Amino acid sequence: MNTTFQDDKPVTSSLLIMGYEVVIGFETHAQLSTQSKIFSRAPTVFGAEPNTQACAVDLALPGTLPVMNKGAVERAIEFGLAVGSHIAERSIFARKNYFYPDLPKGYQISQFEIPVVQGGAVEFYLGDEKKSVRLVRAHLEEDAGKSLHEDFIGQTGIDLNRAGTPLLEIVTEPDMRSTAEAVAYAKELHKIVTWIGICDGNMQEGSFRCDANVSVRKPGAALGTRREIKNLNSFKFMQQAIDYEIRWQIEELEDGRAIEQATVLFNPDTGETRAMRTKEDAADYRYFPDPDLPPLVIAREWVERVRSEMTELPRVMAQRFVTDYGLSDYDATTLTQSREVAAYFEAAAQACGQPKLVGNWIMGEVSRRLNLAEADISACPITPAQLAQLVSRIQDGTISNNAARQVLDVLWSAPEGTVDAVIEAKSLKQMNDTGALEKIVDAVLAANPKNVAEFRAGNAKALNALVGQIMKGSQGKANPQQVNALLLQKLA
Repeated sequence: MNTTFQDDKPVTSSLLIMGYEVVIGFETHAQLSTQSKIFSRAPTVFGAEPNTQACAVDLALPGTLPVMNKGAVERAIEFGLAVGSHIAERSIFARKNYFYPDLPKGYQISQFEIPVVQGGAVEFYLGDEKKSVRLVRAHLEEDAGKSLHEDFIGQTGIDLNRAGTPLLEIVTEPDMRSTAEAVAYAKELHKIVTWIGICDGNMQEGSFRCDANVSVRKPGAALGTRREIKNLNSFKFMQQAIDYEIRWQIEELEDGRAIEQATVLFNPDTGETRAMRTKEDAADYRYFPDPDLPPLVIAREWVERVRSEMTELPRVMAQRFVTDYGLSDYDATTLTQSREVAAYFEAAAQACGQPKLVGNWIMGEVSRRLNLAEADISACPITPAQLAQLVSRIQDGTISNNAARQVLDVLWSAPEGTVDAVIEAKSLKQMNDTGALEKIVDAVLAANPKNVAEFRAGNAKALNALVGQIMKGSQGKANPQQVNALLLQKLA
């Protein structure tokens, strides 16, 4: 749905580009995870042969009537509860009238004046700064079909399998002020809908489609004319498209040309946006209440039942991680980016009793290796129990952090092994024998009188040189804490 945004909140700090402030709002279509369509019993399986999953109701053939899918309503309620929205006790469906080859009815059933989900906010971190984007609404509607353009034969086909697929359109206020903030919001929204299970979030298949409304203005001026970038199906393309659109609008204004409201598409091959059509407003669609659908009435008891059956929300789990495990807000939020990561962390933390160290290893080495492999935590060859044992061996002084990374190297390629077996096989145990270590320290001090003199003269960096020599003399097996303590004792 095309929405006239309310005026935005006052801005206390903005990212200015060539003296312009960027203003971004989002409209996101999340395909709901029902097995059948929103007003019919036709299936919603992706990838079926064209036009094999469109029934008479989806096509609005004479004599057919739409019937509301209860599962779609419950998923809308779940989303509203997840983002702190008001769930309307009574909402209505309307016909959005427009003519396009893949819209067999000549109208789309949507919600206009009274949506099912009203208000709410999506909170997330951008770096270590907490952000909040206000939601205007989230409303239920049906999807259209799909035009298939066969350029090599100059023809277009129509696949109506998607017609009638249930969507939840989530509309924000124009609260975002940079591309980075917009992408972070989209990722957080994606996390929420997949976490609570109302959408599979598959952007390549079109299950999670984002439209970005982008405008620029001089600080303090009225909102500029926006252009809507349609159907952004990856976070990478989203960033590229918004960046290009910002630059293009600023250049147009600087050259004295006005921005015309329009719907644009992003071409990933050229990295540019191009106008598809002049942007319509709500009046152009001649909305009126759908005469075939009664008002949607949602009793408070229904809302509370849905609430009681919902999984623990990410923001609630993050707060629990802060309270129960002593994590920072930032670390707790990072570790609840997905249910799988959160479960992995909690299993490892409970197994070794070192939640902060476990969190650091997951956010550090484990994430780094998974990112290199372009894999998620489900593909991690290290089990939570193995990571817990690794952290325990660091904590009890058996191995150093450097040795732990070597253990991880081995287990990453041979996950059937154990931490202790790898430590023994590669002789990675730290030297914790104070007597043996003291001999190495004495030898290094005797061999490096210049560094000793510099440290005693106030050059703190000279200590690092001595530590390095001791670690070299112990073949990297000396306990760094013991080394520093012995050095400071002998240099006092």
